[in-house]
Amino acid sequence: MILGAGLMTGCAGQGDSEVTQPWFGGYVNVTSTPRYEFEAQDASGSGRPVLSFVVADPEDSCAPSWGGSSGLEEAGANGLDAAVETLYEQGGAAAVSFGGQSGTELATACEDSQALSGAYGAVVERYGVDIIDLDVEADDLGNSAANARRAEAVAQLQQQRPEDDPLQVWVTLPVGPQGLAEDAQDVVVQMLGAGVELAGVNLMTMNYGEGKDSGQSLYEIAAASARAAQAQVKDLYEQAGQSLSEERAWQHIGLTPMIGRNDIEGEVFTLEDAQQLNLFAREQGIGRLSFWSLNRDRPCTEDEPGAPWVSASCSGVDQDTGAFARVLGEGFSQ
Repeated sequence: MILGAGLMTGCAGQGDSEVTQPWFGGYVNVTSTPRYEFEAQDASGSGRPVLSFVVADPEDSCAPSWGGSSGLEEAGANGLDAAVETLYEQGGAAAVSFGGQSGTELATACEDSQALSGAYGAVVERYGVDIIDLDVEADDLGNSAANARRAEAVAQLQQQRPEDDPLQVWVTLPVGPQGLAEDAQDVVVQMLGAGVELAGVNLMTMNYGEGKDSGQSLYEIAAASARAAQAQVKDLYEQAGQSLSEERAWQHIGLTPMIGRNDIEGEVFTLEDAQQLNLFAREQGIGRLSFWSLNRDRPCTEDEPGAPWVSASCSGVDQDTGAFARVLGEGFSQ
């Protein structure tokens, strides 16, 4: 087991009495090449890197794997364990994200909630994390049975933690300018209904397509989406018996833009958008600010595959390496 750094101040859960420290961290695709050295905290300014993505092993539906391509042991042999250890030795901390766009999501593949909880627990224990991120997208959003299993498994995992070492749980969901769609809201409802102490809802403020007006910047539509979702989240918590003030409701919101060129042609999240979103996030007091991805936080070279279109390893815009992390992370803790 890798021993992680402790969470900032308590777990966000019931009502207004508990407070968590707002945090910043970019996602890292740990299976991409060239490998992003997230452990180099002093160089990246990446905050708390969100290691992504854990999905089901193609050969064992209840076993966790990184992107479906390597199990935990194989990833460790390839240097992931050592990188996490180095991060912690330098005073850093990490989170882990389950799900994402590719591979088979664990709760969809694994039909036994206890085995599912064990799979989550194996990852939490191995990497010593006290924050997990559950990224639910596409067909998984409408899979009520999988959503119920996920909620039950995560609730079990939280109950097994000692009171002085809680597990902070975020659910990451797509959002539009009108807020969360019904299937995304249902994921939150099932989490809260199962007794999960949900730290918050992280909004994927990216790839808006037809939902975006031609004159809107990605900052402007992200802010509009956040305001709509905050009201929905406040209502969902209240329906679950957790009354939140406006301030506390904002603390249950996270924002995650895709830096540079988005997957929708013509949608570009600029450094100016990043600066405005950072200011908005701090003014509203949101609980978390992230971005996709640290691997992309660099300029593309002329001969780089995908440039100047969407690339997994560069932003497609004119920038200094690490510029988005520095701008978005301003004023946040890790």
